[in-house]
Amino acid sequence: MAKKQTSESKTTAEVQDNLSNILAESLNKKFPDYKVAYFLDGTEETPTDLTEWVSTGSSILDLAISNRPYGGVAVGRIIEIIGWEASGKSLLCSHIIAETQKKGGLPVFIDTENSVNIEFLEAIGVDTSANKFLYCQIDTIEQIFQAIEDIITKVRSSNKNRLVTIVVDSVTAALTKDDIEGNYEKEGWNTTKAIVMSSGLQKISKLIAKERILLIFTNQLRDKLGVSFGDNSTTSGGKALQFYASCRMRASQIKKIKAKIGEVEQIVGITTQVKIIKNRFGPPHRTAEFNIYFDRGIDNYSGWFLYMKDNKIFKQGGAWYTFVDEKTGEEVKFQQTQFADLMESREDLRNSVYEKLCETMIMKYKTKSGSLSYNPDEVKFIEGDEKVKAEVEA
Repeated sequence: MAKKQTSESKTTAEVQDNLSNILAESLNKKFPDYKVAYFLDGTEETPTDLTEWVSTGSSILDLAISNRPYGGVAVGRIIEIIGWEASGKSLLCSHIIAETQKKGGLPVFIDTENSVNIEFLEAIGVDTSANKFLYCQIDTIEQIFQAIEDIITKVRSSNKNRLVTIVVDSVTAALTKDDIEGNYEKEGWNTTKAIVMSSGLQKISKLIAKERILLIFTNQLRDKLGVSFGDNSTTSGGKALQFYASCRMRASQIKKIKAKIGEVEQIVGITTQVKIIKNRFGPPHRTAEFNIYFDRGIDNYSGWFLYMKDNKIFKQGGAWYTFVDEKTGEEVKFQQTQFADLMESREDLRNSVYEKLCETMIMKYKTKSGSLSYNPDEVKFIEGDEKVKAEVEA
């Protein structure tokens, strides 16, 4: 009798251990067209795997978003870039298009603002020739989602292995069918775009995840009327895009760059700050600053310099800066205007500086074998977090 109980107990234990396998097999049989149940132990590919990244053109922003070396925005996800006018939203998209082409991918630019400058695209490295770049002008948000779905279907049936980046610039300028028909007297007409965005993203988000496709929306900020404190800005199209986007970036112009052209001093660029306000690839609420020049786009190395200067990684003495290469012990002295040329001419030094950037920017997650990237005793609550602090202490 005792032997029988032991045997029964062993059988029950085996069933419990294999329960996850039994459930996974059963669920996948119920959906023969595609797999629904996965194990996240690294033994198989899953929809949660982030295996491919496209650079934004700024290494500092890439690190802030992906929290890993040579990252950027993840393929197979939805990205939203918001900001006021002239903050660099469309330019970021143009750099992502150029980086897509470098990886052999096909960019599709859906322009609802009729504002593309071909000469500027070519200046920042975009190849506008046939078979390398597809430009679309689509009238309504309903047609935009139909076009995106058609692109996904065609990619799936023809060349599933080719990277495709779809940029919609912008949600704000996209009309709805009601807008075109002029039904302004219709009650609730201004909520139509939000309803269409919600239903469209519900469908598209599931299709995007299964393909080698990156989908980017830009959105303009608008003033909230009647708000006298806090953030008084909002975006059009409702809140659906905020929920479905894996990463939301807010671009802001923080200052203008002047230079002498001939005898006249002119504004030749801007310094842009991008804040990661939502992020499923890494820690949110991080910022990246870099210079944008009107004749060539993002100055990548200016972002390196600004970050390392602000974080005192460079030693400063007057107009001179010193970087100490920890591998070789070499001390490299330079002025700010020499930094970009130094990075271009010396690959060994460029790699050392980039490794230092990664070391300081990448936040380590606390695991059983790992540790935090900061000292918990030094954690401080910033202004405006009093309510959060009270909830934590409670």
